[in-house]
Amino acid sequence: MAGRLAGKVAIVTGAGSVGPGWGNGRATAVLFAREGATVVVVDAVLAAAEATAEIIQAEGFQCGVLECDVTDESSVAAMVAEVLARHGRVDVLHNNVGGSIPGGPEEMSYAQFRAQLDLNVGSVFLTCQQVLPVMVRQGAGAIVNVGSVGGARHLGHDHAGYTAGKAGLVKLGQALAVRYGRHGVRVNTVVPGLIDTPLLEVRVAKQKGRADLATLKTEAATRVPLGRRGDGWDIAYAALYLASDEARYVTGTELLVDGGLLARAP
Repeated sequence: MAGRLAGKVAIVTGAGSVGPGWGNGRATAVLFAREGATVVVVDAVLAAAEATAEIIQAEGFQCGVLECDVTDESSVAAMVAEVLARHGRVDVLHNNVGGSIPGGPEEMSYAQFRAQLDLNVGSVFLTCQQVLPVMVRQGAGAIVNVGSVGGARHLGHDHAGYTAGKAGLVKLGQALAVRYGRHGVRVNTVVPGLIDTPLLEVRVAKQKGRADLATLKTEAATRVPLGRRGDGWDIAYAALYLASDEARYVTGTELLVDGGLLARAP
């Protein structure tokens, strides 16, 4: 079915990619555009956002590009204000920003722990703080946040800040769904499992205590019931469903995209 987001204005944060290929944010931004949305491609790295925009524009679809640090209150406020100046509305907010550093209380400083909370859940609070009043005035809107199975279960490596942030993100989404449902605003969370994106090579495989890239790419054969890693498009299509009117009666919930990982006993 084409045109599932026709006529909608969608903000996608973290829509660049840390390397060549299809990250979750890039795939989602491109898919939203293919489905008719006017996409605002947002990233802290302007060149990464522009690279995604070039793909969208080359396919003949509409998009804009904005640089934004979603952990900075003034930067987020300026970004949303610019979207409203250009388009006058926000129908979809897709929060894709996140990241992990290894360690627990003995390895991480308190500043590092707080920075992880700011990145993985605080950033969503800030974007929602700016966008929710817009959606309330419109009487409609869809917010899709990207969580992680790491926020639901210990998967064999310590990243306490990331775990706390992604777990908090789910509860924040539920709280917002309850409060703003009466205004026609839906809030849901996509929860990815083991996903093969450029992030795997550029950051994850280089973290202390993590397996090498080859092991990370093959571990899913034994850990995941479907026997493989997912990719950015698996996350994008889940986000598309939750952002579209097909999910008009879906709010305050989490959509697992993990190949059955969490359903399997450790």
